[in-house]
Amino acid sequence: MKHLLFLFLFSLLSLTTGRIEAEEIRIRKIENRAFREGEVLKFKLHYGFINAGVGELRVMDRAVNVGGKECLHVVATGRSINSFDWFFKVRDRFETYIDKQAMVPWKFAKDVYEGGYAFKDDYRFDHHANLVHVNEKKQFQVPQFTQDIVSSFYFARTLDFKNARKGDTFEVPMFMDNELHRFKFRFTGREIIDLGVGKFRVMVFMPLVMKGRVFKNEEDLIVYVSDDENKIPLQIKANILIGSVKMTITEYSGLRNPLTSKIN
Repeated sequence: MKHLLFLFLFSLLSLTTGRIEAEEIRIRKIENRAFREGEVLKFKLHYGFINAGVGELRVMDRAVNVGGKECLHVVATGRSINSFDWFFKVRDRFETYIDKQAMVPWKFAKDVYEGGYAFKDDYRFDHHANLVHVNEKKQFQVPQFTQDIVSSFYFARTLDFKNARKGDTFEVPMFMDNELHRFKFRFTGREIIDLGVGKFRVMVFMPLVMKGRVFKNEEDLIVYVSDDENKIPLQIKANILIGSVKMTITEYSGLRNPLTSKIN
């Protein structure tokens, strides 16, 4: 149940390798039309029929300078509610600093407490040397434009899905827990879903998860994303080894674009 509130947002897969030349990171420019400073997304989490926790994804109001790079400071938090703490107490905080031009992280930090397990990590990404420095004690070789667990989600929102066809698969290299993984997700179509905050046209994605660690099968996770320029996650459903989890958006503010996927 490690990282309970975020596992079904950011799925971990098998190890990958690769290198890039030092100059490549300097010329990459990703057009971001999906989000901006000040965006806040709030969620509620259900474990089966039980109201278990809440989560938040927040792009801080001001950009931050990290090593001469203008970066978005993103904070992701998750916690179990008081009535669920007796069963499995969660207090998670993840922070990333994402280059506004290249859409890659330069710094990442996590501070987690889950069911008595507490851990902190700090990553420093050196995209010129293709390295990740962990707690300034270890370093790992990584491939081109590697993301962290939070930045991978925001980078995915910059991708163009307008012409996506059922079965199309997308892949993002991601570094987490001293390992390099492939965050791979498949487009499965478009639908209309009814949530407590309204009806929405959505794009449906199926991240291909690691079988056996948390999930029974590779296709036990479904993500519903607003079918508009914002591409915000509206609902996530997951079947896990010991039940099911559902996360649904409750509030959104500071969006970059009108939420045209919402049906009045």
